[in-house]
Amino acid sequence: MELQALPSRIGQVRRIISAQLRYWHLDPLIDQAALGVTELLTNVHRHAQPDKSCTVDIELLLDRLTVSVHDHDPRVPTVNEADSFATSGRGLALIAAVSESWGVRPSGAAGKVVWFTLPATCDTSTLPPLAVYGSTTDGPFGSVSISPEAIATVPERSAVVG
Repeated sequence: MELQALPSRIGQVRRIISAQLRYWHLDPLIDQAALGVTELLTNVHRHAQPDKSCTVDIELLLDRLTVSVHDHDPRVPTVNEADSFATSGRGLALIAAVSESWGVRPSGAAGKVVWFTLPATCDTSTLPPLAVYGSTTDGPFGSVSISPEAIATVPERSAVVG
């Protein structure tokens, strides 16, 4: 989604990401993802030049959730050691603490993408197992039983999809 990184929009993005993660049955990742995207958007709001426009992407591939924010400022952010009384300056350190990995990459002639990943493994997901047709019903084929001896006589084959 494309947006202006304004404080009023950051809460909306958190709610959108939370809803998407619920849809994907990744509820245990909501707090970490919401915290991470809040920190990244706050960095854009506070530091990005020449404007505050950015794009937020969330991507679920296999067992990895990636949240990324692209802005138009080519300057690379750094992890700061904030003193104990500072009220800001810990964003990237928080992301590093709650994420599996994070990083920055250049994007185009001007701009960068700051991203972080969270593990979305099977024990994280609350998805029910997928039903396979015929696994709990006989389907249109009726009852079929195959003995282990019959399986042992079938020659092994491999196939390459190309």
